[in-house]
Amino acid sequence: MILSLILIMLLPSSLISGSARVIDKKIPFYPGEKLTYEGKWGIILAGEVTLEVLPKETINGVETYHFAMITKTNAAVDLLYKIRERQDSYVDADMTRSVLYKKRTESEHPRDVVINFNWEKLEATYTNFGKNESPVNILPGSFDPLALFFILRLQDLTENSVIEIPITNGNTNIRVKATIGKKDLIEIKGKMYNSVEVTPDMEQLENIVKKSENPQLRIWFSTDEKKIPLKIQSKVGIVSFIFEFVSMAP
Repeated sequence: MILSLILIMLLPSSLISGSARVIDKKIPFYPGEKLTYEGKWGIILAGEVTLEVLPKETINGVETYHFAMITKTNAAVDLLYKIRERQDSYVDADMTRSVLYKKRTESEHPRDVVINFNWEKLEATYTNFGKNESPVNILPGSFDPLALFFILRLQDLTENSVIEIPITNGNTNIRVKATIGKKDLIEIKGKMYNSVEVTPDMEQLENIVKKSENPQLRIWFSTDEKKIPLKIQSKVGIVSFIFEFVSMAP
């Protein structure tokens, strides 16, 4: 699904021309937080996405944050391409690297994916429906696609900075650069938000998306202490998607 592509293109920001790292130890999210987004396919309402922070868990002896994303298309889009997808990300409590990632998709192309991270060997192993693929080498500090939503919120989103970070989906290892733009006001459902725009360098994604498809991606984050992803705008070929923030609970 297009959202999975969006996620693997996301990346955190940090010092100017530096690698991303946790600068502010004050965690802006907490177990119980739930963010809801409305998805649009052009002008058509496509469905709903939720991002949740679940209670911490211990994975292979490592204390982790547990993040979840649930994606559901609505009844109208179900007629064309029905999606019911859940992603789970487990990141070490210091938010320095991913420990485990899972994705289960019910659609025309079902998935039951698990990515295990072996940090002693610097490897990640991709499994789909119990079938292991060959491990891929990963760089120190690599994150899974879903974790990056939350890593971004830990960074100092400095205007006019450029950064890079390694990410992996278990099959591909990518070091992506992004430019942090200027702060600006954006309107979502009649409400104005102070935001800062992040634009990844899409040329780094040539192993995932064909250059001929002219991929584009823009993400806006709130400039307050929460650094909430407010809007995600993507385009691959002639297909355009927009995800807009609806609510936060509790």
